[in-house]
Amino acid sequence: MTEAISAGRWLGLKRTSTASDVFTILAFDQRGTYRKMLPASTTYEEAVAIKREVVVALSKTASAVLLDTDYGLESALNMDRRSGLLMSYEKSGYSGDSTYRHIEFEPDWTVAKIKRMGATAVKLMAYYHPDTGALAEEIEGVIKQVADDCHAHDIPLYLEPMSYSLQSDVTKESETFAQTRPEVILKTAQRLSPLGADVLKLEFPYDANYNTDHAEWQRACEAISQASVIPWVLLSAGVDFNTFADQTRIACAAGASGFLAGRAIWKEAVTMPAVQRAEFLSGTASTRLQELSEIANKNARPWTEFFAPMPAPKGWEKTY
Repeated sequence: MTEAISAGRWLGLKRTSTASDVFTILAFDQRGTYRKMLPASTTYEEAVAIKREVVVALSKTASAVLLDTDYGLESALNMDRRSGLLMSYEKSGYSGDSTYRHIEFEPDWTVAKIKRMGATAVKLMAYYHPDTGALAEEIEGVIKQVADDCHAHDIPLYLEPMSYSLQSDVTKESETFAQTRPEVILKTAQRLSPLGADVLKLEFPYDANYNTDHAEWQRACEAISQASVIPWVLLSAGVDFNTFADQTRIACAAGASGFLAGRAIWKEAVTMPAVQRAEFLSGTASTRLQELSEIANKNARPWTEFFAPMPAPKGWEKTY
């Protein structure tokens, strides 16, 4: 059964998706990670220019682009006019220690400003682990508040829960954490999808460094699709392109509604000289994005299976 949603949320989802009603979104909202990728001598202006070059080159193929406030405004102002725009809401990083992470916000950056600047949707990233008790409940409360704020401003919310290890001596990249990852991501979808967001942006349930069984991948993605009451899309999390293409193919066939991918598409470009970067973006990176888009358009579950537009009786504007 589909949920009837307001005109602004419906149009926002429509403008960030393809004609097949699936999401083929380019992510370049990295801030701290982006700076670490660049040479230490890179100026702020150079970092802005490189991001703009990547976005201008690739936005013509993407259904939308996800950007940040730190380096992304010029990219937003110059990207392809046919592409939707998602803006990050949260502050980069977190407060608390590495095993107990709170969401941080910039006090001067609000949902109202995101809507006012002309963005199509809001993106909220939240470090989240379902087994943190009171902290998990706190994060869920913040997510609900942000979703309510987005509803009040009639703009869709993309929610990106990011898993992490609860043990200081166990890294997220370890085999120990990888063994828990499918259950963590499944529980995350179960608990967070009913809180008011419009789309879940999720990590792949298996770490490809420790599990390459595609049958298990398929079952885990199907479980997420059964658990989530809203559309979900796959994030690339810095894996190499070939791995992400396999993950996207399996996730979409198992019920995902597309992808929201960044470094798997463009990561080599940011450290290249200008001429080489332009060639890479028009060649390899564009080909990668096109291949992923073809996978999604062919296999992904349309978001319109979850949502329908609000009724439009005569005089609807009086109570809108």
